[in-house]
Amino acid sequence: MIYNFYPSNNMKKLIYLFALTIVFISCKDDKKEIVEDTNNGLITVTPSQFKNMEMEIATPKESDFDVTVKASGKIDAPPQNKAKITTFIGGFIKSSRLLVGDKVTKGQALVTIESTEIVDIQKEYIEVAEQINYLKSEFERQKTLFDEKITSQKNYLKAESEYRSAKGRYQSLRQKLLMLNINPTQVERGRVVTSITLFSPISGDVTVMNANVGMSVMPSDVILEIVNTTTLHLEMKVFEKDILSIKENQTIKFTVPEASKEQFLGKVHLIGKSIEGNDRTSNVHGHLDENVKQKLLTGMFIEAQIVVNTKKGFAIPKDALGFENDKNFVLLLKSQDAKGHHFQKVNVVKGESTEELVEIIPNKEINANSKLLTKGVFDLID
Repeated sequence: MIYNFYPSNNMKKLIYLFALTIVFISCKDDKKEIVEDTNNGLITVTPSQFKNMEMEIATPKESDFDVTVKASGKIDAPPQNKAKITTFIGGFIKSSRLLVGDKVTKGQALVTIESTEIVDIQKEYIEVAEQINYLKSEFERQKTLFDEKITSQKNYLKAESEYRSAKGRYQSLRQKLLMLNINPTQVERGRVVTSITLFSPISGDVTVMNANVGMSVMPSDVILEIVNTTTLHLEMKVFEKDILSIKENQTIKFTVPEASKEQFLGKVHLIGKSIEGNDRTSNVHGHLDENVKQKLLTGMFIEAQIVVNTKKGFAIPKDALGFENDKNFVLLLKSQDAKGHHFQKVNVVKGESTEELVEIIPNKEINANSKLLTKGVFDLID
């Protein structure tokens, strides 16, 4: 009788884990067997190690590299596209429905503020409005009497002074009401309101929100802030020694170190005309594409590289460049025999870089024909 044996799912998992363990131990053993000859300073990798660790050897190749100037700065918006919302009088927040991140349009209601001071201003305005008609009539009467030599100049000047003073107060209170978005004509008709609404002066996104219902606010308090994020740009500082290399429309490559490793692009738009501060820097203004603006926030710190030129250079993969004791190095193949590959650690000067390649400056030991370990360097220096 013939039996067909099919392993269970649990057994399959055990077989898989066993296989992984063997591979891991094998790789670990390979790394342990790597020998550094202290007599000649060479690192020897056996043929089996070279194969199992999937190492690769290649010569440097000529490639184009960007010559860049380093800059730092932040994401910002033009002054006309940022607004801090305050009130002209003290009071209490009556209503507020906005949250940070909400979009608002120009003229949209933001918060409502209730205050007894609002009522007092309207009351004073009504009183002055009622007085002004009488004072105007009295002034005109005294002027007529004075012209006809019936009354004294003193009475005439007193009536004129009272009328003009009331007229000034009337215009002042009227402007206050307009600033508070209260209709003076309605107030003169006796329609007094107890609260005012603050409206958005620009379209944009709410970036700061300090308003809670019932909270007390003073004229100096910033209730909320709005930024038009469609106008975000770069504000950078470039050192004096580099500023003459900066030109309009040069490409800007920048990252936001605290938020992401992603690299973004921009263009130089304006260059400062003066050197300022103890650090001897000048301002450089950069523009962003619309798709980039959507990923960024005002106030973010950025580190940038402004591309000022291009050049040819010896390029190797970034994985081929090691770093030890504050120095960059490569592993140069010195010889190969039955025992394996023999590498020498050679210090090099690092130049420009791209996302995948790094430039190394040629020296007496490294040239276009040098054979370098381009994959597996980190396995040898751990």
